[in-house]
Amino acid sequence: MSAVALTPATLRPAQRPTMYFVGVSTASSLIMRVFGPWAELLGLGDCELRGIDLPLGAPADDYRAVVDLIAGDDASLGALVTTHKLDLYAAARDRFAEVDQFGTLMREVSSISKRGGRLIGHAKDPISSALALDAFVPAGHWSQAPRDALILGAGGAATAIAHVLATRAEGDRPARIVVTDVARERLDGLAQALAQVDGAAAVETRLVASAADSDALLAQARPGSLVVNATGLGKDGPGSPLSDAAAFPPDALAWELNYRGELRFLAQARAAGVVAEDGWTYFIHGWTQVIAEVFDVAIATSGPAFDALVAAADEIRGAGAR
Repeated sequence: MSAVALTPATLRPAQRPTMYFVGVSTASSLIMRVFGPWAELLGLGDCELRGIDLPLGAPADDYRAVVDLIAGDDASLGALVTTHKLDLYAAARDRFAEVDQFGTLMREVSSISKRGGRLIGHAKDPISSALALDAFVPAGHWSQAPRDALILGAGGAATAIAHVLATRAEGDRPARIVVTDVARERLDGLAQALAQVDGAAAVETRLVASAADSDALLAQARPGSLVVNATGLGKDGPGSPLSDAAAFPPDALAWELNYRGELRFLAQARAAGVVAEDGWTYFIHGWTQVIAEVFDVAIATSGPAFDALVAAADEIRGAGAR
C-alpha cells in the first residue's frame, strides 16, 4: 500500500487493480497496513489501496475529479469514502448510474463500485453501524427501561445511526433520540431523510453552539442512555463535543466513532466510569462492507472467516500501528 496519498492534482490512472480511500489524512489510517493481509485472506490477488486526501469542504470539482477517475479507468475499481460522503454525493450524483436506497435517502455515498462499466454508489453506514451497535449494546438494553440516545453530530454516520435506532421494533429502541450539530443545514438534512422512513420513531434535533450546550443536553439523558460522538472531533479536528465538566448519566454507554487520533471524548467517558467503546469494530465492519462491493466478493459478518480478518487487524493494531 502506498503511504503517499494522492490529491486532485496528482490523480492518474492506476497501474494495477486499485481501490481508493477518500478521506482527510488517509496515510495515518490503520487500513493502509491492514488491507494487504486482508487481501491475502480474501484471495483478492494483486491489488492496491491508495489514499486520496481532500480538505474538509473541498471544491465540488475535486469530488468530480475523483469520481471521474474511477469511472473512466479500468484498473480503478472503486473507493471507500469517509468524511466527504455528503459532499461527494452533492457534487457528483450525476456521475452515478445507480445509488442504493440508503444513499438516495441520506444523500451520501460511502462506497463506490462498478458493475459492467456502470458506476454504483452505496451508503454502507446503516449496515456497518447496525453491526457495530449489536456488538456493543447488550441485547435487550432498550426494553429494560426508558433510555435515551444522544448523538452528537449530524453527518452521514450520525444519520445512519439515528436511522438504525429509530427503525428498531417499538419497545426495543430508545425512548428518545436526540441529534445535535453546530450546523442547522445538517440537522435539517437528517430530519428530512428520516421523515421519509415509514414507521421510524421521532428524532429530535438540537442546534448547539458550544460544548456547554451539549453538556446541558447530556445532563437531561436518563440512566443507561447511549451517547455517541459522531462529530469527528478527536480525529478530524482536536477536542470533544463535550467539556471536561460534562456529567454522563449512570450506566451510560459511550460510543466514540473514531479509533485513532486524540480521542478526548473516549477519555472523558472512561474517566466518568461509564462503559465506553471506540470505533474499532465499526472500522472493521465499515471497511469489509465496502471491500465486498468494490471487489464483488462475499465477506462474512461473523464466524471463523470474519474472525480471521479481525485477528489480522488486531495484530497490526496491537503492534502500535495507529
